[in-house]
Amino acid sequence: MTFAIPAPFVPSLPVADDDMRFPIRRIYCIGRNYADHAKEMGAAVERSQPMFFMKPADAIVADDGDIAYPPATADLHHEVEMIVALARGGHDIPSEHALDCVFGYGVGLDLTRRDLQAAAKAKGHPWDAAKAFDASAPASALRRVADVGHPRHARISLEVNGELRQQADIADMVFDVAAIIHELSRLWTLAPGDLVYTGTPAGVAALHRGDRVHARLEGIAELAGRIV
Repeated sequence: MTFAIPAPFVPSLPVADDDMRFPIRRIYCIGRNYADHAKEMGAAVERSQPMFFMKPADAIVADDGDIAYPPATADLHHEVEMIVALARGGHDIPSEHALDCVFGYGVGLDLTRRDLQAAAKAKGHPWDAAKAFDASAPASALRRVADVGHPRHARISLEVNGELRQQADIADMVFDVAAIIHELSRLWTLAPGDLVYTGTPAGVAALHRGDRVHARLEGIAELAGRIV
C-alpha cells in the first residue's frame, strides 16, 4: 500500500520491565467517577449512566517527558487518574468478562483547560477544546496484569512541587474497571491498543510553567514530569 502522505507516527507507552512498547489506538475518559470530585465541581454523581469523553491518541506524553503548557488558557488543571490498557476488545462486553480484556495498568494526568471547559458548559457546548488538546494525556509506563493482577484497592495520588494535591483509593470509584469497560463497549467497539482514563479524585487545581508533577498508583506505576 502506498500512502499519499507519510503515515502518522503511532503513539505508544513503555511496558515496565520489557523492551516492547504498547501502541495506542484510542483514549477514552470517564468524568465524575469519584463522588468527592463531582461535588467539588458542583456536579451530581450519576450512578446509572457514566459520562464519557475522548482524547486523541497523540495527546500522550510518554517516558516522563516535559509537558507543554497549552495555548488559549490561563487555567490549566491537573487530574490524576488510573489508566487501563486493553489487549482485547469487542462490542457489548459483559462485565464478568471485561477484565479479560485488560493488558495492564498505569497512572496518568487528564489535563484540562478549565477556563475553556467552564465557558463551554455555560453555553451548552462540547468540551473538546478543554480536554482533547496536544499533550493533554501524560502517562506512565504500563505494568502487565501478569505482574500486578487487577487492583481493587490502591492509593492514587499526585504531588506538585512536593506538595500533596490529590489522593484517594481506587476503590472509591463510582464505576469500577469492569463496569467502565462494559459501558464503553455498549457505545463503541473496543480494540487492542485502547486506553481508558478512569476518573480523578478531589483536589484538582492549577498548574504553572516550571511546576514538577509526581503521580503514583501505589505499588503499580509512577509518573514524573515538568510543565514547560
